[in-house]
Amino acid sequence: MYLLENNCTDPAWNLALDEYLLTRFPREVLALWRNGPSVIIGKNQNALEEIDLDFVRSRQIPVVRRLTGGGAVFHDLGNLNYTLVQPCGTGDFNNYAKFTKPIVDFLATLGVEAALSGRNDLLVDGQKFSGNAQAVRGGRILHHGTLLFSADLSRLAGALRPQAIKLESKGVKSVSSRVTNLAGHLPAPMEVEEFLERLRAYFLQTVSGLTPCTLTAADRAAVDDLCREKYRSWDWNFGAAPRYTWSRAIKFPFGLVDARLDVDHGIIRSAALYGDYFGRLDSAGLARRLVGLPHRREALLPVLQTIPLWDYIAGCGPEDLLALLCP
Repeated sequence: MYLLENNCTDPAWNLALDEYLLTRFPREVLALWRNGPSVIIGKNQNALEEIDLDFVRSRQIPVVRRLTGGGAVFHDLGNLNYTLVQPCGTGDFNNYAKFTKPIVDFLATLGVEAALSGRNDLLVDGQKFSGNAQAVRGGRILHHGTLLFSADLSRLAGALRPQAIKLESKGVKSVSSRVTNLAGHLPAPMEVEEFLERLRAYFLQTVSGLTPCTLTAADRAAVDDLCREKYRSWDWNFGAAPRYTWSRAIKFPFGLVDARLDVDHGIIRSAALYGDYFGRLDSAGLARRLVGLPHRREALLPVLQTIPLWDYIAGCGPEDLLALLCP
């Protein structure tokens, strides 16, 4: 097995690397890595349900979808991540006790008593510090997990808080739980960089045949391509959301407007507008012009700017309608 050296902190690139290691890297591999501030959502989640989009936009925090299931998590440089890829044995998938045991054993050497709780979380003193997830492809299993060490928990709380809209989704919702940083449970102070190095040394000492390695130029080029084509794309990070309905009503000076959208794979499939506004034309005609458009501001605004909105909703401008239709 190889211990991969990865000092990149770009979340989209690191998640592309995870997929590459699972599907195209021929060896068994263990990687330790960190991300800059980011929100990482599960494969089956709707990002709009999981995050405060205004919060992450104002702070330029990227939102990236991973290839595994489970809930949304916040990453920053105070959070350490680990990835293990190996052949998938019988009973390996969903066997979180097996794959988290080395972490539990390592923490015990630091004087921290941790335990697996529920399906895939690690707890210390009843508080969560680690979430774990898995994926299987071509007879190989990827197990990765987070280790909150000294993360900014105020940012975590702010980012993982959906906006006050009515959103009915078939996606998997995250479960709220009390979280904690491991640094606060250690017998003596330690920086995250030392924690990472100690974990790395522990694996080298306890995993037979573990050998440090780096990616080749060809490996990096392939990860670059996957990152650009998938993990930096709106289609994957937001458009891949399960089907959902969007409902938002706003009281404008020109009247109350209530929008209802049915969205599937990020595309508006049906739309309706209601309210006590006035218009020369039936607003159903305006709603029809929204069908087939991506449910995102960058796609809707140019279209709204070409529509004579006043004919449908007197007094309404493109930015007004955009505030109604999009997060």
